[in-house]
Amino acid sequence: MQWITILKKEMLENWRNIKWIWVPLVFVVLSIMDPLSTYYLPQILESVGGLPEGSVFEIPETAPEDALMMSLSQLSFIGVAIVVLISRGMIAGERKSGVAELVLVKPVSYLTYISGKWTAQLALVLTSLFAGLLSSWYYVNLLFGDLSFLSFIRVFCFYGLWMMLVLTVTTFFSALFRSPGLVAFVSLATLAVMSVVKSIFSHILTWYPNNISAQIRDMLAQGSVPEDLWGTSIVTILLIIVLMTAALFVFKGKEMA
Repeated sequence: MQWITILKKEMLENWRNIKWIWVPLVFVVLSIMDPLSTYYLPQILESVGGLPEGSVFEIPETAPEDALMMSLSQLSFIGVAIVVLISRGMIAGERKSGVAELVLVKPVSYLTYISGKWTAQLALVLTSLFAGLLSSWYYVNLLFGDLSFLSFIRVFCFYGLWMMLVLTVTTFFSALFRSPGLVAFVSLATLAVMSVVKSIFSHILTWYPNNISAQIRDMLAQGSVPEDLWGTSIVTILLIIVLMTAALFVFKGKEMA
């Protein structure tokens, strides 16, 4: 009952902060922006004056799979930043204001407190991701060609794991630091370092979490889930569990101190 109470409190707070409206809307805009602009690029060029006389500009045909990957490229950059920003104060903000101490004195267990907050944020993130990818899938089928609904579900499930990891990284640092600004900076820096590691050692770390996007592209091209994507998903889930466990012990140690 305590866990459900914490969950309801976080869900209600997200609603009062209008996060349940603006976060899905932003994800939808990010997801459809590149596919639409690519499809309507000739009309856009014509409306701004067109090309110089005599010049030829050929736009290569875009496959449905490539159009959907355009959406993931936007979400991998701006979408990740949004997830960090909306969850940076999840624990740190309440520790700084003293609300966390008031809640934990009830008594509410540390596991209940952290997992309830994490689940509420995860529901918001996955709902927004689903809305964004569904919008992208609709326009991809409308403008670029058929892409099966099963492919959309697979993309959502596997990319949802990456967003879940981003949220968990932020949760860990939110339990470690009191300043939401510092949490956002360190979380984004950590994700950037992970991206650098991937670019350098991608040929060795085939099951590295940052490889999910590239492996999703392979999945769409092959029509089946590659073995490496299954391996990457398992590693990502294990890393999420480790980070959540670490967040619990870090938070408990700081509060008891």
